[in-house]
Amino acid sequence: MAFEFRVTRRVEFSETDMAGIMHFSNFFRFMETAEHAFFRSLGHSVVLSRSGIQLCLPRVHASCDYKSPLFFEDEVQVHLLVARKSTRSLVYQFRFSRLNESREVARGKLAIACAEKQSDGSLKAVSLPDAIAQKIQEAPQSLLHEQ
Repeated sequence: MAFEFRVTRRVEFSETDMAGIMHFSNFFRFMETAEHAFFRSLGHSVVLSRSGIQLCLPRVHASCDYKSPLFFEDEVQVHLLVARKSTRSLVYQFRFSRLNESREVARGKLAIACAEKQSDGSLKAVSLPDAIAQKIQEAPQSLLHEQ
């Protein structure tokens, strides 16, 4: 069972603002990249229909706190930790640091629900599929930090 995943990304020129700093919105894209890679490492896609599962994983919360800027061509390690796992949802904690540096530059949080699309277009919370739930566990509390 997995509770963490790491992925490395390079800040591209198009991801920076006029001051040469990575635009804040791209931290959310990096979080999503890490989540997608995490699911692939488990043999699944976040597009559950690719695994024959007719459910979706909408985001119900996203946040990020910034400590230090990232710049064009910085290599960034995104560390995903499963902070909470319930029957119908997952909460991830993300830590961003420049590659080969231990200092954190940002910390994010993403909460997702497992849902089934209803005939009227609304979403209804349902349990995570066993095929996925059995592969994911919560990270030990000693690895998690309060946000």
